[in-house]
Amino acid sequence: MKTRMINTITLIAAISWLLVISVSCNKDYLERHPLDNISSETFWTNENDVNMALLGCYRRMDGSFLSFLRAYFEGLSDAGLAYWGFYGFEDNYKMGIISPESGGGKDDLYRTSYQGIAQCNFFLDNVDKATSVDPAIITRAKAEARFLRALFYFDLANCFGDVIIYQTTPENPDAAKIAKSPKADVLKFIHDDLDFAIANLPDEQYTKGHAVKGSALGLKTRVLITEQKWTETVATAQEIIDSGKFSIYNDYEGMFLNRGQENNPEIMFSCQYLSPDRYPSYYGYNIEYAKHIFLLKKLKDAFECTDGLPISESPLYNPANTFANRDPRHNYIIRNPQGTDWPGHYTYDFYDVTGVQNRKYIDPEIPGDYANNFRQDWDYILIRYADILLMYAEAKNEMSGPDQDVYKAINAVRQRTSVNMPPVDQARYNTQEKLREYIRHERFVEFPMEGIRYFDLKRWHIAHIEIPKQSNLSGVPYVFEEKHYLWPFSQFEMDANPNLVQTVGY
Repeated sequence: MKTRMINTITLIAAISWLLVISVSCNKDYLERHPLDNISSETFWTNENDVNMALLGCYRRMDGSFLSFLRAYFEGLSDAGLAYWGFYGFEDNYKMGIISPESGGGKDDLYRTSYQGIAQCNFFLDNVDKATSVDPAIITRAKAEARFLRALFYFDLANCFGDVIIYQTTPENPDAAKIAKSPKADVLKFIHDDLDFAIANLPDEQYTKGHAVKGSALGLKTRVLITEQKWTETVATAQEIIDSGKFSIYNDYEGMFLNRGQENNPEIMFSCQYLSPDRYPSYYGYNIEYAKHIFLLKKLKDAFECTDGLPISESPLYNPANTFANRDPRHNYIIRNPQGTDWPGHYTYDFYDVTGVQNRKYIDPEIPGDYANNFRQDWDYILIRYADILLMYAEAKNEMSGPDQDVYKAINAVRQRTSVNMPPVDQARYNTQEKLREYIRHERFVEFPMEGIRYFDLKRWHIAHIEIPKQSNLSGVPYVFEEKHYLWPFSQFEMDANPNLVQTVGY
């Protein structure tokens, strides 16, 4: 049974105490900025008030792209597609049809990220009013809120580049209508938040939903590698490795289901759920039943055979049975088309689009109906130790080329008990260039459906090369131009804020 922060009080009760920010696209732009204090005389008086208000900050993850919705980013990458144009990721974004008027995922990410930022700012602006609470508790709570704010801002920086920085709650509607800041300043703001979080969060394993020091170090590692600051990335990842607080979990499949998530040493931060009130039904319904996301053959073919060779070279590869003798992650991530391991689930050809259906985060032992699989409460992992090891390997290779520490980090991911692939062939991958491509391959097959591939392609600056190699369902190649590395602001945002300047190229 889960014993999480989410289990302490209901999320609805927590939000009811806070100024709720509208989630409707039709509401006024300024509603995402809470401009009024809730009753100061009756709130912010004890530790329970602080915890309740902090829970409201965590609550903002659900419904944003820091929840199961993050899986839809797979539809923007070269690993999958979002069928029916969900969020515009298939029929618009990947066909290059993205504009201030196009709506969809870009508008939702912008809106929900700023709602989360506003919730965190509201908390940070007011938490010091709880003067009866132990200052150490207040400081930790501030560190958690600033970690969450950094999460939201990092998504904004990755998708839009230059964005508006709100360090505090705007005093009035006009005060919210300010200019955006350069991406470099946004990243500095993120680092400031993360450094505060690292200094003030407990140095312990992540177990109960609250961010810990390792959570903040993990996000900082991801920010640094996106900035291509190789030396700093290696140092930050090394701090996580040396802490001994996290390790590779042996059950790859179970890590994404309830059976493997409680006190899992690999999970460093996640969006958490708890049945019966909080469950990611949107993921269950749209991924398993309606199947809005499909994987592409490119991903299926990327998994090596059990001898460590690609399918184009391995004598073990059998085109008549592509599930045999493959990297076990292939079978954990891709659904068997024969349906033998899916009792009670919908048939394989239900909304089959690419012939490659996702299995990750779905338990084949639970019947695929709305009352069962769709209401499970396993958590969506946002940061895990395998990513730290592969970012460490990547940055160290970029910094100084192949060495035993780089190979060791890659092998730790490849050789978890339930995967147990052969170690990296050091004779074959013996140069910086060759090992760079192999690390990228390893990330490709390790992280499907985790919202990572799209951002990897962008930070490597190869999205404009790799994505157009794939085609839509009609065989028309996808489009990714230089300007598509960033998204445009919606026309609605532009009209509401005369100081907001549109992204270059739109």
